[in-house]
Amino acid sequence: MLLGLLFGLLMWPYQALSELGFLLQRGLWLAAQPRPLLGCVVVFAATSLLVLLAWGPLAAGRGGGTTALLALDRAPQAERTAREALWLQQLSLATQLRRLPLMLLTHLGGLAVGVESPSVALGASVLLAIRRRWPRFQLLAALPPQLVAVIGGAAGLGAAFRSPLLGVAYGLEELGQRSGLPLVLPALLLAGSGTLLATTTGQPARLPGLDLGALAPELWGWVVLLTLVGAAGGSLFVRLLLPAAAWVKRLLAKRLLLGALLLAASLTLLAFVSGGLSLNDGSLSLAAALSGESVGSPLLWLWRLLASVLSLALGAPGGLMHDSMSLGALLISPLQGLPGLTSNDLAQLAAVGATALFAAAHGAPLFCAAFVFTLQGDPALLPLLLLVAAIAAALGERWRGEGWNDHQVRVLLEAKPSAPQNPSATPSSR
Repeated sequence: MLLGLLFGLLMWPYQALSELGFLLQRGLWLAAQPRPLLGCVVVFAATSLLVLLAWGPLAAGRGGGTTALLALDRAPQAERTAREALWLQQLSLATQLRRLPLMLLTHLGGLAVGVESPSVALGASVLLAIRRRWPRFQLLAALPPQLVAVIGGAAGLGAAFRSPLLGVAYGLEELGQRSGLPLVLPALLLAGSGTLLATTTGQPARLPGLDLGALAPELWGWVVLLTLVGAAGGSLFVRLLLPAAAWVKRLLAKRLLLGALLLAASLTLLAFVSGGLSLNDGSLSLAAALSGESVGSPLLWLWRLLASVLSLALGAPGGLMHDSMSLGALLISPLQGLPGLTSNDLAQLAAVGATALFAAAHGAPLFCAAFVFTLQGDPALLPLLLLVAAIAAALGERWRGEGWNDHQVRVLLEAKPSAPQNPSATPSSR
């Protein structure tokens, strides 16, 4: 229980950095008197410096940090035995400290990533560090290190978003596919006590629990359409992301300074044309959509898609969870103003779109449905979101091909054992 309280406290800096990004977004771009030119300078300068550091002296902190954790669980036994020590080193607290300056620049520049993956990586690193430093801690010493890492990662996410069940769902479906039930009770206890000290800072998208009522029969046609469009959108997201990451890696390997300036200029241009709504993880737009408010022009979907792809491809320390949910929720933008659709209807449809695109891009349907439910909080929608997530995840698996996380793990496993390896061989996934 005391370890869980520590988890809750350790998430505060990450949440504070996330809130810093939102404060700048509101103050420079979305205020009554916006200052877009100053905003462009901040985005360009922070992104340029981020790329130079992330592909230079702080390369070990690049990406979300979950690739080595996933490899520990998914690698064949022989491969895990040979490389376990190396992957555990990538989950050290020293790596998390190198990631902090990159996270600061990420949120100063408003890059389109969330804090989910860094929270997972931090949770795993903390629990592994305790196991190494205090071997007499019998509860941890008795467990294999890969299970300890999975428990810490699941608890880190659960504490960061004040939802122990969400963390366990992520642990079972994504982090610990081979670990199974032994992770459930420890992760629940750690995340549950961590929520006692967790902060809501940096999480504006979480709504206080809406009562939208039963889904109207006339909305089922829109539900089917948004499920299909969301599954296609999530598949497109991943299909764009994989080649973009490979292109960025080649560019920065040959011309680091030129590449840094080009990427910074691209993200700055997207921020300018979107009025700042392409920045950060999309929580501001997601919160509006899930509560039935206006989400603006349909073009915003394109600006956010491009910003998310570039942010992840250049190795910003964050993940695609909130990004994909925001993209899915924005699918309701063409429906705004249609006769017969109330704000409640739009809020329900936004949840459907968010779940569908998230599940198609990410997989793990139970976790995806639970995450959207956690943010919107309407219990009447949960069965529908579970159904939508299951269908979209199945379609996404067929349409998108290799997933982002799967790609990261495969690259790590295919790397030569003698080569320097870190979770930034390509940017980490989520």
